[in-house]
Amino acid sequence: MTQTLSPSEMAPLIDHTALKPDTDEATIRRLVTEAKARSFAAVCINPRWVSLVAAELDGSTVKTCTVVGFPLGATTTASKLAETVEAVQLGAEEVDMVVDIAAANAGDKEYVEAQIRALADAAHAGGAILKVILETVLLSEDAKALVCRAAEAAGADFVKTSTGFAGGGATVADIALMHSLVGGRLGIKASGGVRSYDDAAAMVAAGATRIGASSGLDIVGHRDSSTSGAADSY
Repeated sequence: MTQTLSPSEMAPLIDHTALKPDTDEATIRRLVTEAKARSFAAVCINPRWVSLVAAELDGSTVKTCTVVGFPLGATTTASKLAETVEAVQLGAEEVDMVVDIAAANAGDKEYVEAQIRALADAAHAGGAILKVILETVLLSEDAKALVCRAAEAAGADFVKTSTGFAGGGATVADIALMHSLVGGRLGIKASGGVRSYDDAAAMVAAGATRIGASSGLDIVGHRDSSTSGAADSY
């Protein structure tokens, strides 16, 4: 029987997220303040903001998380690797990479695994962890399984459902599938469309160990009316 987490117990699972291209410095600073106040897992931001967030989070338990190959995943391994190395040098402690979606759907496990391994090795060398974004809405069921198995074989730390930018997001069915494949060995991050406590609780019950959301304050029941709606949907 799955134990139901209280909102406060849910907080340490949340990556407090702002990834829209027009996210400004004031929003980033507010995100950091909110994450520290609620003891969220991480602040997830575009690479532009990594050094600022890392400095602001220094000394706290909240991690600095960023994204690479985002949001399409259709860049080369070399470019994703360069992004990863730079992000870690700037202070990122967690890196969320977008898988090569076309390669996954084509069944090219060798290419997918090699790319993930290159980024996992680079992240780990800098003391960071790697999460692999599947973009489940664009993958076949076979491709979802392929990416999960490749991520584990390549040494990644998490698999993650979505970017939130492809017209779909986390589903209980996808979390359950990912859990059946790598649960207990890799972390599983539900992201994209997780906007309420009930959404998050359903994902955790299905096997998620991390929640990526711009609605973290709504999930834990602590959104100030003065900031309501200010964060981007993710």
